Amino acid sequence: MTKAPKKRPGSPKSAIPNAADRGFDTGRISSLGSIAKSTGLLSNVPFSSPGSSNVFGIGSEHPFANYWTCEGGLPEVISVLPDKLQADILLNRYFECVDPVYPMLHRQTFYADYEHFWSLPKIEKDRADASFVALIFVMLALGTQFVTSTSPPERKQTAEFYASASNQALRMSSYLSTATIRSIQAMVLITYFLINDNHASDGWAFAGILIRQAYAMGLHRDPNIVTPDAPFFEKQQRRKVWQAVLLQDTFLTVLLSLPPSATHTDVNVDDLIADNSSIANDDPTDTAYVRGSWTLANLVQETICSPRSLDVPICSTARHKSKLIADFRAVYRSFPDVFRSWDTEALSQLAQTNKRIVRQTLFLSSNYFHNLMLVHASESPDVPVNIRGTLEAAHDAITAFFVLFALFEAEARVWWVFNHRAFLEALCIGNVLREACKEPGGAENLEKDPLFVRAKSDILRMIQIMRAMSEGEQGSQTARTRVQVLSEFLLERGQILS
Repeated sequence: MTKAPKKRPGSPKSAIPNAADRGFDTGRISSLGSIAKSTGLLSNVPFSSPGSSNVFGIGSEHPFANYWTCEGGLPEVISVLPDKLQADILLNRYFECVDPVYPMLHRQTFYADYEHFWSLPKIEKDRADASFVALIFVMLALGTQFVTSTSPPERKQTAEFYASASNQALRMSSYLSTATIRSIQAMVLITYFLINDNHASDGWAFAGILIRQAYAMGLHRDPNIVTPDAPFFEKQQRRKVWQAVLLQDTFLTVLLSLPPSATHTDVNVDDLIADNSSIANDDPTDTAYVRGSWTLANLVQETICSPRSLDVPICSTARHKSKLIADFRAVYRSFPDVFRSWDTEALSQLAQTNKRIVRQTLFLSSNYFHNLMLVHASESPDVPVNIRGTLEAAHDAITAFFVLFALFEAEARVWWVFNHRAFLEALCIGNVLREACKEPGGAENLEKDPLFVRAKSDILRMIQIMRAMSEGEQGSQTARTRVQVLSEFLLERGQILS
């Protein structure tokens, strides 16, 4: 839906058709596309007004520091690899923290190529596949972001150095004129690195090149059509890489209220199946997680991303809203029980034995309930905001972040996407409470209704976590800004916390 419904007499006057997006200073970023997007940018704007050349108000310097000479080529990049023991440690961290959430790489074949690379003599290493070198370096960069044994400045500097090496290796592979599975994988991970590194503007722009190259490779096409004679394993890898591109595009555009790009495809989710034979040896739980995320992304892209990018109501009629909520619930029911039947205590126990499934459960739950919240919060002339539905979904979504912070605090501090979703959920809760307070008997309900009381405690808990992340000389500036925004938001509405 990309056309707004006709206005009717007595219809809501707000230009913002979603309660999750109201109540903020949209003038701060008035030059950008959609009104809703301003809420997706507030938390990463540490200054009052971004410059015109700085799309999202952060990361104004070039994201890849230039350490490279004109003549050095790929050998110069390879020469800065850490020793193998250190590289192994960082890759282990990558597979522990990043791979569960974005299981795009096939671990066995990657490690086979990785060990072969290290076994080569120097002269052959220097002639290795540059896109594979780029992939190694960005995995080292992401692994470094999740290391806890070094200081934040040292961690940031080292991670950015590896990311620069990855980008330089991609340049050596001529990634703008050629594309391979390895180069696309490296670009997906570079985008996530940039976002975590507080370079959302650069990540967004870099992802645009990534989408074009994925299309150019034909990853958006059904492998059974474009590569009918390819081995089954290769077809599965093409599907997994395409879903990684689509997921990244969809859920980033949700947060920023920008138009989705990975929209034209005939790759079928149902064709991604676990294969335990031969080289594939897929983890069935990983396959179920990918399929669940992919199915959700397809629904979100079609029903939420496009209308929000144009400030069009997500739902035009009450029937439309009921149907969409039913569609979301059907997607949720399709998730395996392990991703649905959980509470904080159960996940705490599971984290002792299977951290991978816990991470997947929290990320999938956060994604699902955040988007369900947006559906409930949507408003049009014929469809009011579902206050109780919005608060229920927002609570479930933000609870996933609270649990992540409780179980994996160091990781929760790194994941920009998870942090930002939780911030937006807290703002949505505040907006809904403010509007509920205006209703007859609203102020009294805020004090007595358990749903409203819990909602207020969710906002306060979010402020508490953001304060913890902002403390100290090396505290997060982004977290400080989030504390400021949430605190001001609540102070303006003192009756909510009275």
